Amino acid sequence: MSTTVSFPVPGPRGPKDVTVSYTRVGRGEPLVLLHGIGHHRQAWDPVVDILATEREVIAVDLPGFGASPGLPDGLGYTLPATNAVLGALFEVLALDRPHVAGNSLGGLLALELGREKLVRSVTALSPAGFWTEAERRYAFTVLLTMRAVAQRMPVPLVERLSRTAAGRTALTSTIYARPARRAPEAVVAETLALVGATGFDATLRAGRAVRFTDELSGLPVTVGWGTRDRILVRRQGVRAKQMIPHARLVRLPGCGHCPMNDDPALVARVILDGSR
Repeated sequence: MSTTVSFPVPGPRGPKDVTVSYTRVGRGEPLVLLHGIGHHRQAWDPVVDILATEREVIAVDLPGFGASPGLPDGLGYTLPATNAVLGALFEVLALDRPHVAGNSLGGLLALELGREKLVRSVTALSPAGFWTEAERRYAFTVLLTMRAVAQRMPVPLVERLSRTAAGRTALTSTIYARPARRAPEAVVAETLALVGATGFDATLRAGRAVRFTDELSGLPVTVGWGTRDRILVRRQGVRAKQMIPHARLVRLPGCGHCPMNDDPALVARVILDGSR
């Protein structure tokens, strides 16, 4: 059951109220989960129940994605602004330096929260920000194409395709290495989330100049990369390790860009081990 919370966030022209939707389950040290661009918190559903046996899990819809409305005028979709939103969310939810795990955009945001010392550990799965310019352009082209195709598809067609393994492959093989494993209703929901992501374009624009260049000293960091990631190729994981030498770099065999669905047990273990 999702919950919605509103809170003020400082902006250039004074505080602005931001609304965020999230779920909170389990018991233990708090662990915040952050999804990728165009996705929603349900991307984490395959691993939430496993994580909740050892952690209090807070899965967040980022502003402008999922059930969270877009940011108000005066707040941009930049990394500093999103950091401020998440820091304010932690405060209103009484989360004192939680563990954080993120995928893609969420992985980059998790690393940024680590840079700001707002979290106690970071697990980043295929995080953005370790690309060359050519790799960034390729990834953005793939993402824009995915959204354009989804926007042109009538909902009844998406629902019909989702009922077969071949249809789910057609809809989601860009982000999953094992798309047939995704539940039909989940495929429909995430396709509609991609179409309805009001923060998509502004987030992509803000990401054009993004590179992550911090060693994150003094903080446990795990970077996981799927061997079948078709959006952010896995050699970017080697760059992440070079940038953050003390990070644990974990290979996720047979997993795509969103590995939570491809191998839930492995991904959950990587996150739990990284958040001790």
